[in-house]
Amino acid sequence: MVEMEKFDAVIRGAQVIDGTGSAGSLMEVAISGDRIAAIATLENAQNWLGKLEIDASDRVLAPGFIDVHTHDDNAVLATPTMPAKISQGVTTVIVGNCGISLAPIIDIDPPEPLNLLGGRDQFHFETMAEYFTAVEAAQPAINVAALVGHSTLRAGIMDNLQRTATGAEIAAMGERLAASLAAGAIGFSTGLYYKTAKAAEMAEVVALAKVLAKGGGIYTTHMRDEADHIIASLQETKATAEQADVPVVVSHHKCAQPANWGRSEETLAFIEEARGTIKMGLDAYPYAAGSTVLDPDFVRDDIRIMVTKSEAYPEAKGRDLSDIAKEWDCSLKDAASKLAPAGAIYFQIDEDDMQRILAYPPTMIGSDGLPHDEHPHPRLWGTFPRVLGHYCRDLGLFDLPTAVHKMTGLPAATFGIPDRGVIREGAFADLVVFNPDTVKDLATYENPLQQSTGIDYVLVNGTLSLMLGNLCPDRAGQVVRNA
Repeated sequence: MVEMEKFDAVIRGAQVIDGTGSAGSLMEVAISGDRIAAIATLENAQNWLGKLEIDASDRVLAPGFIDVHTHDDNAVLATPTMPAKISQGVTTVIVGNCGISLAPIIDIDPPEPLNLLGGRDQFHFETMAEYFTAVEAAQPAINVAALVGHSTLRAGIMDNLQRTATGAEIAAMGERLAASLAAGAIGFSTGLYYKTAKAAEMAEVVALAKVLAKGGGIYTTHMRDEADHIIASLQETKATAEQADVPVVVSHHKCAQPANWGRSEETLAFIEEARGTIKMGLDAYPYAAGSTVLDPDFVRDDIRIMVTKSEAYPEAKGRDLSDIAKEWDCSLKDAASKLAPAGAIYFQIDEDDMQRILAYPPTMIGSDGLPHDEHPHPRLWGTFPRVLGHYCRDLGLFDLPTAVHKMTGLPAATFGIPDRGVIREGAFADLVVFNPDTVKDLATYENPLQQSTGIDYVLVNGTLSLMLGNLCPDRAGQVVRNA
């Protein structure tokens, strides 16, 4: 009689796509504790017995998706079940992007865009270590890795964000950055596009990036300009990474505004050349519209703008700014001023550019969702199924192993996240089972709070977190610290 091998969970009959970019194969995967214990063919796994057994016939088993660009810093504390992410198959989020992080800073009325993470009550973590302690106490359903935001550092040190920082202020920011890295932050982000950091000279960023180089980690940037001066911004990004000797990721790469549509061939050629001498990556979301604060300076009359939230006029959510301006008999900029503080969706990207960037092999997937918007961009709920369904299956922009790699193995390698993003023995059991024929995003600009279909099971650190599209009560997310 054959002795049975016992495991906590066994996933049967799946087409395993392991996250490396390699083609899939029919395999059985066994889990013990929070790790993948064994992988074998059906024939060699006949004596396996799992406390939990999942029939994944006609399904794909992939590593849990890593959302490399989020603003979930407070969401993982306020809504630890994280339904918008778990329901997409996301098992790890990277927070602290675009120069804004919830730590290290206290006692502040957050200026735009820090207010994308919440109000004054949310900014009460004097150190990154305190933030991580709070995340662990909340036990979110997903893993959390954190970047340190440049604008957060500036706002915590400087009395006026509309000027360059002094040497003493840069040194003070560097100390907080170093302490955050020592606590486990995986990198440093900038949002040079925003008023909180626009006055920062390149020398300031380089000085902080050199602190990053000593502490270990990655530099990500919402560049100074993604429109008319996009090449100059890419040059600044490359020079910063070179001078500081750090790897860099260009956040949510796009060619914004109609005058720049078609320039992705030029920008991707620049990135490809830069990759010959430095470690440069990029991420993108699969939508031809972006979302951020509603700032009168960002308002133009040649693109559609939809309001996502307004503290002054909550009823404006989901409406087009042009309709509100017409109703109020005022200009678009005046309407934006009256609505502030507010958020908006900007339809400023060309679909062809977006697809070209998405298809570029080094491009990772990041949602850039804003969980605190009342009427958010649909990317918050739909990004990853949209890549798998619309762009991979329906349009054939890339094959399925490539799509999965962009969401798993590639970001894990880029951000230095060990033992995640791949299916192999000994790796963490962050896994997603999905139907490649039916996976589909349902969130729209008009109805953004819609759960996608085709994501059947999600396991985080070996714990079942989503079953047949329904959230499970157990939450097993961990803080992913700088290795």
